[in-house]
Amino acid sequence: MKTPRGKRGASILAVKAGAEEAAPVDRMDLMNDISLHALPTPVRALLTDEPIELLTFAADAFKAGQVAIATLVEIRGGAARALGSQVIILSDGRFAGYVSGGCVEAAVAAEALLAMVDGCDRTVSFGDGSPFLDVVLPCGGGITVAIHVLRRVEEIEKALTYLKQRQAIGLRYWPERQSLVLASPADRARWVGGSFLTVYRPSIKVIISGQTIEVRSVARLAECSGFEVTVLAPDRGSSLIREIVDPFSAVLLLHHDLEQEIPVLEAALQTSCFYLGALGSRRTHRQRLDRLLRLGHSEIELARIKAPIGLFGPARDSASLALSVLADVAASRLWAFG
Repeated sequence: MKTPRGKRGASILAVKAGAEEAAPVDRMDLMNDISLHALPTPVRALLTDEPIELLTFAADAFKAGQVAIATLVEIRGGAARALGSQVIILSDGRFAGYVSGGCVEAAVAAEALLAMVDGCDRTVSFGDGSPFLDVVLPCGGGITVAIHVLRRVEEIEKALTYLKQRQAIGLRYWPERQSLVLASPADRARWVGGSFLTVYRPSIKVIISGQTIEVRSVARLAECSGFEVTVLAPDRGSSLIREIVDPFSAVLLLHHDLEQEIPVLEAALQTSCFYLGALGSRRTHRQRLDRLLRLGHSEIELARIKAPIGLFGPARDSASLALSVLADVAASRLWAFG
């Protein structure tokens, strides 16, 4: 068993790779002469990596005690999470979120507990590239995590307001200033000068039009995958779609009739959705494109349509189609937003 060490000093926890149970051991640089055994044992409180849930966890807990935010700010080699991934840690030892696949989060939480006792931010490295013996990450890479002791909650609350209004927002962390400020979002989380910008986006909304068994299967799997799901009423699809679609929406047209589909598709082409897919064979899609061209749509507009819909196919049953479609949505989300 190897033990994680922060850049600031000696071993904190003995943690088995892939586990989140920890046994406290000695640390030389703990301030205020407080024993590690007096600190709570890190315990996962929520199984989530959704930004709005993590920030809500932090904002709610700040009313009752100290909170720290640990952010993944550097990746060396492979990693299970993207830059900007976060863990929220409370002073009672509870934590939520991920900066890896689950193998270092308890150690990150322990460092955050010490940071809250010290009243000072810190940076910790794990895996490849760490100057100390460390937890070996299963991916073989290394990560650096910046831990910020939250001193004010207003910026978190403002970020939550943006997310609830389905707008992207950024928070910029300044290590030297030990501060967190609201910022305009970028396309990816990254270092900007001496600060690290974390980007938060609303959850993905899946909007489905159709009257087939495929609609039910796709909607059910989308809900299980954590997407917001809206199934359009057959008689109001073309009018509603303009009101509810935003840049974080995927529009799925699961019709077997072009006559029913075309009005909804035309409305969807006028929105900012990041994914627009339509059911049907390649032959059906050629008929669809010919009709849309005659209606005055441009080749650039029509290039947005993913048809036949899905990542693989042809799917011969509704369950396989649902897997194919939502896999394609997830892949497109990764390409669009990282």
